[in-house]
Amino acid sequence: MTTLDPDNQRVLDLIKASGRPPVASLAPPEAREVYRAGRRFFQPDLPDMAEVRDLVAPGPAGDIPLRLYRGIGTDAAQMLPVLVFYHGGGYVIGDLDTHDYVCRKLANVARCAVIAVDYRLAPEHKFPAAVQDAAAALRFIVTQAAHLGVDATRVAVGGDSAGGNLSANMAHFARDGDEPKIIFQMLLYPGTDMSMSQNSYKNRDWRQYPLSIEAIKYFLTHYLNDKDYTDPRAAPLMAKNFKGLADAFVLTAGYDPLADEGYEYAKKLEANGVRVTFVYMSDQMHGFLTLGKIVRAADVALEMAGAALAHAFFRST
Repeated sequence: MTTLDPDNQRVLDLIKASGRPPVASLAPPEAREVYRAGRRFFQPDLPDMAEVRDLVAPGPAGDIPLRLYRGIGTDAAQMLPVLVFYHGGGYVIGDLDTHDYVCRKLANVARCAVIAVDYRLAPEHKFPAAVQDAAAALRFIVTQAAHLGVDATRVAVGGDSAGGNLSANMAHFARDGDEPKIIFQMLLYPGTDMSMSQNSYKNRDWRQYPLSIEAIKYFLTHYLNDKDYTDPRAAPLMAKNFKGLADAFVLTAGYDPLADEGYEYAKKLEANGVRVTFVYMSDQMHGFLTLGKIVRAADVALEMAGAALAHAFFRST
């Protein structure tokens, strides 16, 4: 069995030494602050961009904050292809700042625009609020593409963990004609099933990891009501139709309870004729992409994801 990347182990040691409480022991507002504070220790210096600006999109419960990035060296007059990015955090924590580096890196590698979406969080806004905001933001970005300087014919969705779940949902909605067409979905260690039944939930002692079984239960209890666990909008692995979905990049990590459901999702896509690039990083843990100041593999993975994104965008021209 592959051993954990030493950079990941260093993160675990730092968390333990700091005395940071487990997320499941905190009220959601406190958990958000603790996660946000971790940026100082784990997020690399922010790379320069051609442009960064904050926006809002109209949503079903008020304005949805957005942040637009244009990759370094891109032409200000060019209509750039755009990745609509949904951050991770179990639908309870995370925001535009926690994933600032990730969005900048992807925009620079793919030479595209990235628009990050600050959707409503649980438990103040339970399922399907996050899904509704994700869809509203996607519609706004496509309908306002000319004003935003992006190309409405080259739109991708992507995100990590909970954001990967939201991205998978958008791909299904877009295929069905309920939301604007997308050409690519980037699913980074996505949550796709709410049953917690896969072998990867049971094959390790997860108590020392940030995404423990207790943390997953905490997130899902805050996000879902009992009847929601099998709703395909919560668990896209339960969807009935996988044909005709957008091309996909799916990344999973070996030290992640969600690993098997991400792999099962990639297999379902492939079995239904969807072009899939699947990357399995056996020595990485869930959440490593936002730990790039210490975990060197984070940039490697983001460069792969950005290259796949660029290939999808520029293959379509």
